[in-house]
Amino acid sequence: MEQPLKLVRAPFDQGTPSKLDIKERFYRYFQEEVIELQEQMGQLENHSLVGGERQDAISHCLAGISRLSNEVTDASKYLPAYDQRTYGQAVKALTEKLQETRSKFAPKSRFQFKFTGKNNSAISLADAAEIVAAQQRSEPKRNAQGFLSSTDSSIGGTPANLMTPPGEPRDTVGELPSFAKNYNEEMINKPGGAIRKPSFSEAANVNITGHTGLHIILPSSASRATSSGSITKLNRCIVDMSAPTSNGTPFAGLALKNISESLIIAGHVAGAAHITGVKNSIIVVSSRQVRMHDCKDVDIYLLCASRPIIEDCHNVRFSPIPACHTIASNDSVENHWDQVDDFKWLKSEHSPNWSILPETERLGDEIWTGVVPGVPGVGLEDILKKIGIAKRSL
Repeated sequence: MEQPLKLVRAPFDQGTPSKLDIKERFYRYFQEEVIELQEQMGQLENHSLVGGERQDAISHCLAGISRLSNEVTDASKYLPAYDQRTYGQAVKALTEKLQETRSKFAPKSRFQFKFTGKNNSAISLADAAEIVAAQQRSEPKRNAQGFLSSTDSSIGGTPANLMTPPGEPRDTVGELPSFAKNYNEEMINKPGGAIRKPSFSEAANVNITGHTGLHIILPSSASRATSSGSITKLNRCIVDMSAPTSNGTPFAGLALKNISESLIIAGHVAGAAHITGVKNSIIVVSSRQVRMHDCKDVDIYLLCASRPIIEDCHNVRFSPIPACHTIASNDSVENHWDQVDDFKWLKSEHSPNWSILPETERLGDEIWTGVVPGVPGVGLEDILKKIGIAKRSL
């Protein structure tokens, strides 16, 4: 596997990072976004048509491409013109890749995107740079006010090849019934018992959404549904998804969105974990990549194989994952839990938006193993209080 681009950082000038440093950070962010979007496209056919699940996943990909395009535009103030064109070609190829993926399982649209790139099934910055270079060879020289030459590029001649994302275990799902069981409705309507244990044995994906005041523990039978995970719209809930992913069947990707005053034990994720709009909560997750957007007052216990990324976040505190939530296969993984990149803080000083969770405030094993799983006479509100999630008045 080709290694990521290594650039030499220029010294900061009076507390302001160099242009090279900013371009390198954007380059790393961009290539991770491209890999993640390609992974999401590769999972589209695993989403059910029932209930609009697949269309929601397609819309999520479209939104990601649109956001990436806007970020390239926003970065134009510090990117050379050559780089802007290269990034633009990569975004264009992602659009073509999504159209090609959709055409495999959907009727052809009257209108078709056309792209004459080198490879229609995948895109790398190397491919995009080659396309731009070919175009420039056929164009007249620009003057000092025109495009910069390729020698001024921050991408240069040895960009990381994104065509083949790192190898990841792929969950194989057997034949499923032709109907979709509504596990969320079952969790709401199931009588008696303080803890809900939906099996997800008849699903390809774990999708938990729209709950208040539930304690949800996924049993190991949900391991066949780990092609993707989605946890959304929760308030004052506890969700423990660690069991299905503890025996070599991690989620391919995971999305946590619009969650407040809750504890989420997300288990293990082979790809990226996207955490968006989470407030006043605690998260436990082991993942190859972690990206947090619009989060506030969150403690995250983390094992991450790459540098975590935050954006538009406030008061996020990081801690290494508890020993009771690690698995043997991760023993050799280098944990970058405390090497956080804040893409909305480009100054040389430490970002004020995140910090290290003090050891004296971290939850101990006696809480993780003796309180969080639930015991007779201790309800959900008791557990949330013991782990420090206060109930906030509206």
